[in-house]
Amino acid sequence: MNMNGQTVFELQCGPYLLPLGPRTIIMGILNVTPDSFSDGGLYFDKEDAVAQGEALAGAGADIIDVGGESSRPFSEPVPAEEEIRRVVPVIEELARRLSIPISIDTTRAQVAAQALEAGAVMVNDIGALRLDPAMAALIADADVPVVLMHMKGTPKTMQMNPQYKDVVGEVKSFLADVIHRAEDSGIDRSKIIVDPGIGFGKTVSHNLRLIKDLSALQPLGVPIVIGPSRKSFISKLLGAGDERREVGTQAAVAVAALNGAHIVRVHNVERTRETLKLVDAIKNS
Repeated sequence: MNMNGQTVFELQCGPYLLPLGPRTIIMGILNVTPDSFSDGGLYFDKEDAVAQGEALAGAGADIIDVGGESSRPFSEPVPAEEEIRRVVPVIEELARRLSIPISIDTTRAQVAAQALEAGAVMVNDIGALRLDPAMAALIADADVPVVLMHMKGTPKTMQMNPQYKDVVGEVKSFLADVIHRAEDSGIDRSKIIVDPGIGFGKTVSHNLRLIKDLSALQPLGVPIVIGPSRKSFISKLLGAGDERREVGTQAAVAVAALNGAHIVRVHNVERTRETLKLVDAIKNS
């Protein structure tokens, strides 16, 4: 346990061992999609995506999270074959070139299986094993880390008037349940990470409360990842514009790291690395 009460973990991702706690880990976002809310279309071409993955690693990313299906509000799902076509060649190339873990951001076991075969060593499932009945067994058999995220509804429906009586308590209860179900499916507890799902079926006030009270998730006894990067709650508070979203992202990252986040999932790795250098120094002082 850290001086500030944060639980320290070690996460085995294939050949890579990540210490979680003393230094906040950066997961760099690589969307190989035409329609993601922040960077849709920028890295849809394989060469562009690989170059961006290398740039994220060069800027200090500890993990690259590759996704082939947008999860922005009201987005439509794409066929699994298309998702595979987008991500597998990029993962294959990055796994050859980089010496950091690559994660696959998907809710489908079929996509996860192909991505793991291509060189990914971690699964980020925003559906928390609930959207594909084959996902839990696949992860248990592969013995890879999995991120289990809270989401109300699906990306298509999640922002249709989400309501909670106690957002922190309800998210914590949901995550406790999915941890239990993951373990019952044969997934080792040391491979489980949880995500409160900032922006996934939450209002501005819900997101703020989850970041403020993130330490309430510590008793779950597993690492915590959080992804506030460029989410719409920031522009609703600060106004439109890329720079405002980025400034707000760094503020949210700083507070989340101080409140117990082990991993932050972001678009701008370079600025996040600078933010966390100071935050981690304060945290560990």
